[in-house]
Amino acid sequence: MATLGAPTKKHKVTVVGSGNWGSVIAKIVAENAKSRPDLFEPEVRMWVYEETVTIPHESKLYDPSSELSSKPQKLTELINHFHENVKYLPNIPLPHNVLATPSLTDSVHDSTILIFNLPHQFIGGICDQIKGHILPYARGVSCIKGVNVSNDEVSLFSETIGARLGIYCGALSGANIANEVALEKFCETTIAYDPPPSDSRNPTPKGPTPTSSHVNLQALSSHKDSSGGTSKVKLVPLPSEFPPIDHQALWALFHRPYFHVRMVSDVAGVSLGGGLKNIVALAAGFVDGLGWGDNAKAAVMRVGLLEMVKFGKRFFESSVHAGTFTEESAGVADLITSCSGGRNHRCAKLAVERGVTVDEVEASELNGQKLQGTLTAKEVNAFLKTKGLEHEFPLLTAVYHILEGTAKVQDIPDLIE
Repeated sequence: MATLGAPTKKHKVTVVGSGNWGSVIAKIVAENAKSRPDLFEPEVRMWVYEETVTIPHESKLYDPSSELSSKPQKLTELINHFHENVKYLPNIPLPHNVLATPSLTDSVHDSTILIFNLPHQFIGGICDQIKGHILPYARGVSCIKGVNVSNDEVSLFSETIGARLGIYCGALSGANIANEVALEKFCETTIAYDPPPSDSRNPTPKGPTPTSSHVNLQALSSHKDSSGGTSKVKLVPLPSEFPPIDHQALWALFHRPYFHVRMVSDVAGVSLGGGLKNIVALAAGFVDGLGWGDNAKAAVMRVGLLEMVKFGKRFFESSVHAGTFTEESAGVADLITSCSGGRNHRCAKLAVERGVTVDEVEASELNGQKLQGTLTAKEVNAFLKTKGLEHEFPLLTAVYHILEGTAKVQDIPDLIE
C-alpha cells in the first residue's frame, strides 16, 4: 500500500551538451539513475549537436566490413549503437541507459532535472530554443565553469539560465579533469544548490480540513539570488508527486565511489572559483616558466586564493562564504589542479620559456580552442578598472598587464607586494 503523501513520480534527467565533460557527466548520472529507481527514471537523455563522424581506423570499433563502423555516420547513431561518444570521449563506455538525442526540444521534454554542460557562449541560444518546451517546474544544474563579466557587473551562468527559462538553477564545479573522471580516477566536486522555499516539503497543515493552510504561497514562490535580494524569477513549485529536488537528491544523482560530491548553498562562490582560478593559473605558469621553483608558485597561489576570496566577498557580500574557496573542491582544490597542469598554466609556462606571448602559444598548441584564463583576466580587469579597484587585486591586475605586455613576468614579486 502506498504511503499517504509519498511521491508517486520519478525524476527524468537530461544532460544538455555532449562534449568531453558533458559525456562524462552523462555517464555519472546514468549510473546513478539506474541504481536509484526510487528517485529517477532509468533513461538519461543527452542532447547531441548532430554531426557526421567517421570512426578512426585506430579505434577498436573500426570494422572495414561494416558501413556503420567504416563510413560517415550521424554521431547520435554511433553513440546509441556503440554506447560510446566516439568523437568527444573515445574508448570510454557509456551506460546503455544514456540515449543520445539530436533534437534539443525532444531531449528536454518532460524532464524535471536539466544539467547544462556546454560552452558558455551558447547559453543564450540554447535557452531561447528550449524555452516553452520544458516543464515549468523543472530545476537545473550548470556544469559551465566561470562567470560572465562585463564592465558593469559580474553575473552567474546559473542565474542567466534560470532567468531565461524561469527556473531555479544551481552549479557544479571542482577539480575535475574530464578524462581522469571518465577513467574513474578518484576526485571530488562541489555542487552549489540553494533549494527554493517552494520546493520544501511542508507538513500537512493542521485544521478542520486537509485543505486549510496558513502557508504564504507568494513567499514560497520567491527565492534569493546571489546578490542577496529577491530574485525576479517567480518559480513554479515542484509538484508533491515528485521527490524533493534538494541536497540529498542531487547528491544521489551525482555522487559515485570515484566522484565524491560535497553539497553547499553558495552558488556564487562555486561559480567564481571556477573562473578566477584560471587567472591565478596563468601567474603560476609564468613563474614556472622562469624556473623559480615550488616556493614561488606556492606564494602566487596563496595570494591568488586570497584575492579570489576578497573578490567574492566584495561583489557578492550577501551570499558568498569564504569557506567555499578555502575548503571546497570548487575553490582551493580546483586552484591546485589548475596551477599544476591545466591548459592555462601550461600555455603561460610555454610562453615564458619560448619568449612569446600566451596568445601565440594558444594559437599553436590548442588546435583552435581558446584559453579561459586570458579572456577572464581581461574581463575582470575592465570590471575592476571601472570600479577603480585594480589596486586592491594586485595579482589579478598583474596578470592582465603581463598579458598586455605592459609588465614583465620578472616583476611579479614587486607587483603583488
